[in-house]
Amino acid sequence: MSSLPRRVKSEARALTPEELPSFLNSSSESEEEEEEWEPKSKTAKRSCLPKKNEAKTKKAAVPRPAGAKKVVKKVAVKEEMDVSLPIAPVEDNRMQLLKPKEDLGTKPKSFNQKPEVPKKMEINSFQGKTKKSLGSDEKPSTSVPVVGNQMKHEKREEAFAFDEPPSKKIKLNACPEGKPVKNLGGNKIKEEFEMNWDIVQALSEITNVEPWVCANLINLFQEENTIPFIARYRKELINNLEADALREVQQTLEELRTVAKKTHTTIQKLKKEGKLSGCLLKALLNCRTLEELDHVSAPYKTGSKGTKAQRARQLGLEPAALSLLQNPVELNLFSYIRPNTKGLASIQEVETGVQHILADIFAKDKDTMDFIRKLCQQRYISIQSTLAKVSSKSGNEKDINKFQLYHEFSCNIKNIQHHQILAINRGENLKILTVKVNIPDGVKNEFCWWCVNERWRPKQFLKPEFMKILRSSVEDAYKRLIHPLLCREFRSKLTSDAEKESVMMFGRNLRQLLLTSPVRGRTLMGVDPGYKHGCKLAIISPTSQILHTDVVYLHSGQGFREAEKIKKLLLQYSCSTVVIGNGTACRETEAYFADLIMKKYFAPLDVVYCIVSEAGASIYSVSPEASKEMPDLDPNLRSAVSIARRVQDPLAELVKIEPKHIGVGMYQHDVSQTLLKATLDSVVEECVSFVGVDINICSEILLRHIAGLNANRAKNIIEWREKNGPFINREQLKEVKGLGPKTFQQCAGFIRFNQEYIKTFCSGKKTELGSRAVLTKSGALSKKKSKPTPCAWQQPNPLDQTCIHPESYNLAMTFLSLIGGNANDIGKSDMQQKVNAVIQREGLEGAAKRLNTTVHTLQLVIDGLTQPEGYDIRTDFDKPDFKRSIVCFEDLSVGTVLTGKVENATQFGVFVDIGVGRAGLIPVRNITEAKLSKVKKRRSLGLGPGERVEVKVLNVDIPRLRITLDLIRVL
Repeated sequence: MSSLPRRVKSEARALTPEELPSFLNSSSESEEEEEEWEPKSKTAKRSCLPKKNEAKTKKAAVPRPAGAKKVVKKVAVKEEMDVSLPIAPVEDNRMQLLKPKEDLGTKPKSFNQKPEVPKKMEINSFQGKTKKSLGSDEKPSTSVPVVGNQMKHEKREEAFAFDEPPSKKIKLNACPEGKPVKNLGGNKIKEEFEMNWDIVQALSEITNVEPWVCANLINLFQEENTIPFIARYRKELINNLEADALREVQQTLEELRTVAKKTHTTIQKLKKEGKLSGCLLKALLNCRTLEELDHVSAPYKTGSKGTKAQRARQLGLEPAALSLLQNPVELNLFSYIRPNTKGLASIQEVETGVQHILADIFAKDKDTMDFIRKLCQQRYISIQSTLAKVSSKSGNEKDINKFQLYHEFSCNIKNIQHHQILAINRGENLKILTVKVNIPDGVKNEFCWWCVNERWRPKQFLKPEFMKILRSSVEDAYKRLIHPLLCREFRSKLTSDAEKESVMMFGRNLRQLLLTSPVRGRTLMGVDPGYKHGCKLAIISPTSQILHTDVVYLHSGQGFREAEKIKKLLLQYSCSTVVIGNGTACRETEAYFADLIMKKYFAPLDVVYCIVSEAGASIYSVSPEASKEMPDLDPNLRSAVSIARRVQDPLAELVKIEPKHIGVGMYQHDVSQTLLKATLDSVVEECVSFVGVDINICSEILLRHIAGLNANRAKNIIEWREKNGPFINREQLKEVKGLGPKTFQQCAGFIRFNQEYIKTFCSGKKTELGSRAVLTKSGALSKKKSKPTPCAWQQPNPLDQTCIHPESYNLAMTFLSLIGGNANDIGKSDMQQKVNAVIQREGLEGAAKRLNTTVHTLQLVIDGLTQPEGYDIRTDFDKPDFKRSIVCFEDLSVGTVLTGKVENATQFGVFVDIGVGRAGLIPVRNITEAKLSKVKKRRSLGLGPGERVEVKVLNVDIPRLRITLDLIRVL
């Protein structure tokens, strides 16, 4: 037994992995535990989505030795037994130490097979059953379900929690096939940085997604699969989750990995400095958030003065503190007095030092912190904001009035809304508000009693003076360390949740805006309103070609003369639709056109107009992309072209603009810009991919937003198209430089081919090649044989115009032979009838079983075969609201019923453009499920930009230009 401590110490030198990266070392800069929480200087930045090359970097990292993992376990336990107090037993029920040693083909070990660590196996046995890997080359969307190695799903009552979002509920009965189709590789998820918690279980608990789905998603993201590809072609592996839920899982996964990476960087740093102990190692490896990591590691930062407990330990008072709890009978504090040493000069200083050490022990103990957190969950904890004294004296009155609702505000942290948190944080950053978290005194009293009588109760009788020190230590730990930490945690959690919800709201609004139904087949006149510099006009053809640009001065006394010019242009180009930007002079320009339309000035044309957001148009007009697209056009006129194209094809035009400039969010300037950009870019990629692009006519800007592609790959595709002519089928994408097998897998399903255009092109090419072959054979042109162009051997594939992925082409052809169909009949009514006949006879599940595939994959094949040619998912969304007349603000009265279009959606209500130059607000309490359309499928109980609604005016505040509306119905 005497050799055991020496063996532990010798193994401790192999604690950490070799060459750990040393970034993410920026944390809270406060050196004392009394630091205040400030929302502006965020100690925990939200992590962004993973970069496309991140997985490659992780593969190249130096692997951890197998022995290092074991040493981490042993030292975390053995050192704890040597250093910590006897009343703090080893927490083996929480030591979720990593992975069980299992071969790929073996079954998970049962509890009885490993009796020495029964509690750890609660986690490990779960891992062996649920984790799926994606290491195999088999394609899960088309392969046969493997029953023998499938995960056994345990039924749990909590799977039916009713307060969860619909997309993340665990519906076992509704999804009988809700299991991974394949055991894609082994049973373990191997992470680069190991912690004392399992990443699959942690991810499942945070996101409320089933563990097996989380395990599959970890592997899918590890293999650089994109969210659009996973959401469409790997539904059976993710239990049919939607893209929003996938993004949340991905962001949470990156946050957990960031914590693990920073934890191991901190461990490496502390080890080099000689500050790493067994207790500290265990505490660090238990951290799940950056806030917890900062709390544990703050006293050991380089350059810090050290905490009061550290200074007391340096004076040699730690044995006295431990003795007070373990063996108080033999404790004599007077023996520690050193008259000439500061901190030990008197018995009072010695007692204070012991108190500081005990307080530090209490505040770092996991059981103690778990108890106080659980206690807070059961009590009324409120957040309170008041008007700051400084701002009330010297602040801007206009800014102060903006926060009038929060001058005397208090709310339970369980009930406070996300927009209220963001508003309070903004007011605090502007030094207008003072914010604090109120924890009732009952929490402190119960906590102190529990510590003294339960958790930290001494093993032997305590003298009154020692009992006084113990009570003072508990109160000091709560007041100086635990209470500030709890307040920071509450504020940080509330802010983090509010930021995430704000970003998700922005993403939902952006998706709704990007998927606005295009207005095809019309010649449009775009108008960028203005006063002094005039209104810029641009007329574009139904194919988005610029026909004419001009400038008219409608608001400088020349309105009648300019009306003749406008009428001439409309008649010349047969244009009957005017698109007006909602910027400066929009209201006057709208009134001008509405007056002429009411007078039938443009007869015989039946002219209508609509108002469209011009957010970001001016930024785009001076961008390099706009200069490249319209080099000979003045930047002011480019904005008019952009305004017109936003109605003709909103998606193709809006992707040219930075998403955050589109302006359909809430507090977007107050949230993490990294998280915001990553989420919005992902939403754009999702929309462009799901709509699909015609590879032979789309722009480079639109192409770079397809899943799996980027700016360089899109540029290479355009260069290949210009050099070799149009693409004939999806297989030709493999010839493009930079498009490897993985990129092809991600993007192929979202790229479309117009079959009529390709057939015409190929027939003409064949005629040209035939005549060239005859001339070459007779020697009229050349003695050498000409190299065949790609079109000479490539043949068009009718399946390339569908959403069916190339990996499912064999399945699609087998299904066609089953129903007696032909690939040339895709999208026709005959195909729909044949499919319906087979499905009615065998059922969808029966047909999938017969074809050895999954229901999700077969359904995708059926959708691709039956959707009409040129099908666009945006046809189910709303079109712009065209008008012929205008309503004035003064015309409004309570009870007036109007039709409007949703302009923006927030967490507190929806803003609706009712055509009076000022958007009205429908409070969120007036939006109920009964008033929403039953036909349209909704992701959530809410409205999005572009939806047409019928509303009733509830209140009109003319001095403040505020309109309150009630939702009648969605049109």
